[in-house]
Amino acid sequence: MRNFQRKRVWRNMFQSKPFLICLGILIVFFAWNIWGLWNKMEETAKNKQVVQNQITALNQQKEKLTADINNLNTDQGKEEIFRENFGLAKAGESEIVVLDNNAATSTPPPTPSGFVGFFKNLFK
Repeated sequence: MRNFQRKRVWRNMFQSKPFLICLGILIVFFAWNIWGLWNKMEETAKNKQVVQNQITALNQQKEKLTADINNLNTDQGKEEIFRENFGLAKAGESEIVVLDNNAATSTPPPTPSGFVGFFKNLFK
């Protein structure tokens, strides 16, 4: 009988309002922390994707720079860079300058403005 009464004391304690309120607060606290961890996990996944994109871009840039270095190791690559950046030419080569025909034409004289210019433009 005493064993039954001891179990009853524990049951009454677990089913009391103060214990259930404390248990509810504890559950809300853990749920809040889980929610915060979930948000941090999503943010970390986004940051991981951004970093992976940056790594891909850097690998592409590395491949391009490696190709440029390999190109500079050849005589043809050196000559190409010198021609583009410094405007050098081989012996016997000359430069051709192409003029734009539209730029060579003169612009019409400016029309007078103001009251007198208004009347001159009115009778043209």
